[in-house]
Amino acid sequence: MEHEVTTHTIRALKPSDREPLERLLAETRVFTDDEIDIALELIDAVLTNAQQEDYEIAVYDRGDGPAGYTCIGPTPGTDGTYDLYWIAVDPALHGRGVGRALDKHVEDTVRARHGRLIVAETSSTPRYDATRMFYLRCGYQECARITDYYREGDDLVVYGKYIVPQQGV
Repeated sequence: MEHEVTTHTIRALKPSDREPLERLLAETRVFTDDEIDIALELIDAVLTNAQQEDYEIAVYDRGDGPAGYTCIGPTPGTDGTYDLYWIAVDPALHGRGVGRALDKHVEDTVRARHGRLIVAETSSTPRYDATRMFYLRCGYQECARITDYYREGDDLVVYGKYIVPQQGV
């Protein structure tokens, strides 16, 4: 295993991040073109509408631009449930702690907002094997599976992580 990346900032999205994040999404070789388009729609929603409250994007920056990012939002119609819409890391940094740092940031953010559950959805196809293992290593549990959801042979796999409130909060 490589050494963990330690010098970094997790910060809010800024306009100059769009192009590097688009490149990062493509370089993962996990997401389809349609999925990348959806990710960019959410990035654009955050960049162009400061009043929107559906999505929040955090960028992992090692000082030279985005090395990963997350997109979360409160799940409509729920009390304390948040969707983890996207988590992506530069493939050159896989296994170096970037994804875990981003997941911890998501957990801390949800906890600070008195959230209680983070939900992440993904595909059952082999190209998402590492993603599913990542969720399990980060304390998520498989909560549901819908057979042939995305297309025949491609199930929707739903993971959840319950957040324990901090004492005294």
